[in-house]
Amino acid sequence: MQQVALKYFLVSPYASVLRYQENIFEHSIAEKEAGTKPAQTLIICQHHPVYTLGKSGSMDNLLVKPEDVGAVFEQINRGGDVTFHGPGQLVSYPILDLEQLGMGVREYVRKLEEVLIKTIAPYGIEGQLDENAAGIWLDVGKPTQRKIAAIGIKVSKYVTMHGIALNVNTDLSFFKHIVPCGLENKDTTSLQRELGKALNMIEVVNHFKASFEEVFNCKIV
Repeated sequence: MQQVALKYFLVSPYASVLRYQENIFEHSIAEKEAGTKPAQTLIICQHHPVYTLGKSGSMDNLLVKPEDVGAVFEQINRGGDVTFHGPGQLVSYPILDLEQLGMGVREYVRKLEEVLIKTIAPYGIEGQLDENAAGIWLDVGKPTQRKIAAIGIKVSKYVTMHGIALNVNTDLSFFKHIVPCGLENKDTTSLQRELGKALNMIEVVNHFKASFEEVFNCKIV
């Protein structure tokens, strides 16, 4: 069974966690090229308010100047369009060597989706997939369809970075200033909004960790 080293941050600036993530990612690739198996790493954190734009995204989907609403902006090298990260959101960046796990990129994304669905299931919420849009959704195909979690990754030499964002107690007003993931007329929700109460973040993190261990058949240490 693979062991995955957990790195946990409290509410942190996006840029500093990104640099930390990139250092591990680049070191893992260098180790692979040298014939060494890199360690598997899982970062879990929250961020100060930030809008991030993926390499295939459009600035037209950012509807305000971030500083006008108390946020910052980062253009980054993951897939996908614009999204928001902030306090009350569970963000995780797995830096994994997929070859050690015996899987390809498509299977990896499917497993991330499964982890998120399992994480919210104990709260009586059924996460669903939309074949036309990435992430985890509720009420797919209905007028009430809304997104509760986003997925955006980068993979090089079968090493992953970036990852997932699950809205737990997130201030959803920040999403009104963007076209989330470039999808118009799609609502965004959170566990807090669905359940009508704030959740204990550590409890949600523990559900996430247990789901990650189950789906990826690993031990988080």
